[in-house]
Amino acid sequence: MKFKKFNYKIVNSTNNTAIRIINKTNYKFGMITAISQKSGKGQYGKKWFSFKGNLFVSFFLKIDNQNLSLKNFTKLNCELIKKLLSNYYKKNISIKPPNDLLIKGKKICGILHESIFKNGQKYFIIGIGINLVKSPYIKDYPTTNL
Repeated sequence: MKFKKFNYKIVNSTNNTAIRIINKTNYKFGMITAISQKSGKGQYGKKWFSFKGNLFVSFFLKIDNQNLSLKNFTKLNCELIKKLLSNYYKKNISIKPPNDLLIKGKKICGILHESIFKNGQKYFIIGIGINLVKSPYIKDYPTTNL
């Protein structure tokens, strides 16, 4: 499987960029990074606030098993990102199902999974946003950053 990394200064959304790349190329596995996002996406159509200096990345991969569940993928990716963040932040990091990571009850990371089909082949897209340097103010939903 050939891996391709795509780096951008600014995108509307790394997940939307992944969808465009899947539809216009033959790459089966890749990563999209951006310094800035104009229209980051969250679950259920929510907006992900994208401040410069935070992490915006999406991975995409072709899935040979058409029955593989996004739900199981979401749990696994939350655990992986939690483990990664715990290397840099020694306090308690918790998972708020289905796809948020919290530090002291405040959101630090969101993970958005999407799937699309191209020519009968299933692709998963895993978007990750981590508040590294700045966190947004969201009424009734506390946030934080590293």
